[in-house]
Amino acid sequence: MRTEPELDVVDPLAAGREALSRGEWEQALAYFEVASEQNHSAEAIEALAMAAWWLDNAQFAIESREHAYRLYRERGAAAAAARMAIWLGWDSLAFRGEPAVARGWLQRAHRLLEGLDPVPEHGWLALREGEFAFLLENDIAATKRFAEQARSIGTALAVPDIEFSALGLEGLALASQGNIADGIRLLDEASAAAMAGEMSELWAAGRTCCYMITACERVRDLDRAHQWSQRMLEFAKRWRIQDLFAVCRAHYGAILVLRGTWEEADATFEAALRELRVSRPGMAFEALVRRADLRRRQGRFEEAAELFRQVEFHPYAQLGLAHVALDSGDAALAAERATRFLRKLGPESRLQRAAGLDLYARVLVALGETERARNTHHELQGVVTEVGSDSLHASALAVEGIVAEAEGDLDTARSRIEDAIDLFHRCGDPFETARSRLDLARVLAALGRDDPAAEQVRVAHEALAEMQAEREARRPGAPASELGDSASAEATSLLTPRELDVLKLVAQGLSNTEIAQRLVLSEHTVHRHLANILRKLDLSSRAAAAAWGTRAGVI
Repeated sequence: MRTEPELDVVDPLAAGREALSRGEWEQALAYFEVASEQNHSAEAIEALAMAAWWLDNAQFAIESREHAYRLYRERGAAAAAARMAIWLGWDSLAFRGEPAVARGWLQRAHRLLEGLDPVPEHGWLALREGEFAFLLENDIAATKRFAEQARSIGTALAVPDIEFSALGLEGLALASQGNIADGIRLLDEASAAAMAGEMSELWAAGRTCCYMITACERVRDLDRAHQWSQRMLEFAKRWRIQDLFAVCRAHYGAILVLRGTWEEADATFEAALRELRVSRPGMAFEALVRRADLRRRQGRFEEAAELFRQVEFHPYAQLGLAHVALDSGDAALAAERATRFLRKLGPESRLQRAAGLDLYARVLVALGETERARNTHHELQGVVTEVGSDSLHASALAVEGIVAEAEGDLDTARSRIEDAIDLFHRCGDPFETARSRLDLARVLAALGRDDPAAEQVRVAHEALAEMQAEREARRPGAPASELGDSASAEATSLLTPRELDVLKLVAQGLSNTEIAQRLVLSEHTVHRHLANILRKLDLSSRAAAAAWGTRAGVI
C-alpha cells in the first residue's frame, strides 16, 4: 500500500480521473495504481490502461485493457467489454501495425453490442470503423457512412465527444469526395468545438483536429492548415499531448512541402517519425509516404522509391512510384503504375482520382499518345468541375497546356500554362509554379520568343534552387540546357576562373566552409569571391547564384 501524502486520498480512482482531465499523466497513473491495489476492479484496470496509453507505455496499456476486458466479460458488462475491444482494435493498429488483429477486435465489439439499446460504445465503434475504412481501405463512401451513423448516435445520446468527432470525420470524407465547401465547413466547426473545450476526452479532441489537417492536405488549403496547426500546437503544449499529434505533424509536413519550405518539412517528418516509432510505430507509414514524396521532388529518386516500397499498401505510394518513374524518364513504367493507382480508386475518391489523371495525362504525352492524353484531360476537367478546387483547376490548366503543345497548338498551350502559373502562384505552391514556368519556357522557345523563354527559366531556376530542387530543372523535356548557352557565355565572360570555381561549388550546394576546404582558400576569400559573383551577375542571394550556375551549366 502506498503511503505518499499526495496519494493518500479517500477515492484514488476519482483523484486519478481528475488528474487525467488536467493532463497530469504520471500523477494519474500513480493514483490508478493505488486504486487497482485497493480494489482490483475492471474500472481501476481500465483507468490504469488509459494513463499508460497517454505515457506511451504500449505493452502495459494493451495488457491492462485485455485484463479489463476479461473482468468486464466475467461481470457480464457487455458494453464496457466492447469499449475495451474498440480500444484494443485501435492499439493493435497504432502500436503494433496489425490490421488483421485490429479488425478482429472491432468485430468482437460488434458481437458484444448486438441487441443492446443505443449506448456510447455504438458511436465509438462506428467512428473507429470509419477511420479504418479511410486509413486502410481508402473507402471514402464507407468513411462517410460510418461518420453519419456515429454523429446520429452522439446527438441522440447527447455525447459531444462522439458528435464532434463524427462531425470532423464526416467533413474529411466530404472533402475527400470533392465536396470541399461542405466538408471544410463541418471540419471548421468540429475543430473549433475541440479547441474550445467542448469535448471532454482530450484524445478525441486531438483526433478531430487531425481530421482537419488531413483534409487541408488533400484539398491543398495551405492557409487554413497553417491557422489550425498553430491552434493545435498551442493546445498540445497546454495539455502535454505532443505525441498524439505525431500523425497530424506528418500531414502538416506535407503542407510545408506544398508551400516550398522543404527544410522545415523534412525536420517535421523527422520529428513525426521519431515520435511515431516510439509511441505509435504502426502509424509511421503516414510520415514515411509523405517524406518519400519530398525525396521525389528533391530528385532523390532511389531513396524516394525505397520509401514508397516500404509502404506500398498506401494509395499515395503507388502514385508516388509512378511519379518517380516518369521523373526518371521511364514513361512506360509510369503508365503501368498510374493505371494501377486509378484502378484501385472508387468513384467517391475524386481528389485522388484528379491527382492520378493529372499524372496519367502527362505520361501519355511523354509516350506520344496525344489523343489518349486529350481524353484523359477531358476526364480530369470533369472531376475538377465537380470539385471546384483552385489547385486542381491550376493542374488541369497545366495539363491542358502540355497536351495542346503536343498537338502543335502552341498559342493555346502558352495561354493555358500562363493561367496555370498565375493560379498555382495564388495557391502558394512554388514547386508547381516553377515546373509550369519551365513548360512555358519550352513553348515560348518553340514560338521563337527566346528572351521571354530565358526569363521564365531564370525565375524557375531561382525558385527551384531556393527549395533545393535543381534536379527538377534538368528533368527530361526541361528547356534548361537549350536556353542556358547565353547564360553560360555571359558567366564565362564576366567571371574570373576562380569565381567560376566558386560558382560551381555554390551551385552544388556547398557552404562557404566546404568551398574553402575544397579550393584550399580562407573563408574570407570565398566570401569575397561570392560577393563579386553576385555583383557581376546582378543577383541578390546565394540561392539565386546557385540557380544561375545550374542554368548556365557550370556544374
